[in-house]
Amino acid sequence: MQKIVFFGGTGMTGQCAVRSALKKGLSVRLLVRNESTVPEDFKEKVELLKGDVTNAEDVKKAVEGQELVCVVLGTRNDLKPTTEMSDGMTNILAAMKEASLKKFSVCLSSFLFMDPEKVPAIFVNINAEHKRMLDMVKNCDLEYRAVLPPHIADEEPAKFATAYDKAPGHSRAISKLDLGQFLVDCLFDDEHSRKVIGICKM
Repeated sequence: MQKIVFFGGTGMTGQCAVRSALKKGLSVRLLVRNESTVPEDFKEKVELLKGDVTNAEDVKKAVEGQELVCVVLGTRNDLKPTTEMSDGMTNILAAMKEASLKKFSVCLSSFLFMDPEKVPAIFVNINAEHKRMLDMVKNCDLEYRAVLPPHIADEEPAKFATAYDKAPGHSRAISKLDLGQFLVDCLFDDEHSRKVIGICKM
């Protein structure tokens, strides 16, 4: 049974990714700041480790003994300037290298495919943070899968498309269920290794 650790596994997309990993038969660990945010339907099926992604030692403990990593960090609806996610990404990459782990997926944003001046003003700060994360991911020597979705919709699964280094262009949305599943499934497809992947429903 392969082991996977999630960072951001209690958010909207993170929960879907965790459920997909469990359905796939993976052993799942979550780093969480507050156990009360963990949904009851999988609380007893995962290993919970209390800590914060901005704390290097907490991240090191979370990665220890794992084989795969899935990063679904978010700010919920907080769009003010932050470096929490990129600080966390720095810790995750360092911990993975120390533990000799290679494969990870990370959820960012399809706004990164746009010219910065065309990004809606309300998303400029969060996009800048995602850009910091993407830059460090692309510069690492690990087998990353950087997944860049458009609007993440609370809707049923649908057919979806992917493309490398661009948005597929069929729509401006993706089901949270499809995105969560893809963040896990892409770790098992080496064609996606070291790729920036656009995704959207068809």
